[in-house]
Amino acid sequence: MQTEKWLSMKDICKHLGVSRDTVIKWVNEKDMPGTHIGRLWKFDPDEVDEWMKAYRQKQHEEK
Repeated sequence: MQTEKWLSMKDICKHLGVSRDTVIKWVNEKDMPGTHIGRLWKFDPDEVDEWMKAYRQKQHEEK
């Protein structure tokens, strides 16, 4: 049986250890990958992890 690939907003917040407001800010301002379906947000954890690595690297380079 295949596990669910997509995470909910609550699950991605827990996965990243950040608040819902932070995730929404990252989606809107930092191009974090996510899919808005009606009132729901869904996130591919592999895509988000790759985005997070690139985001951290970019921030490190700007210092």
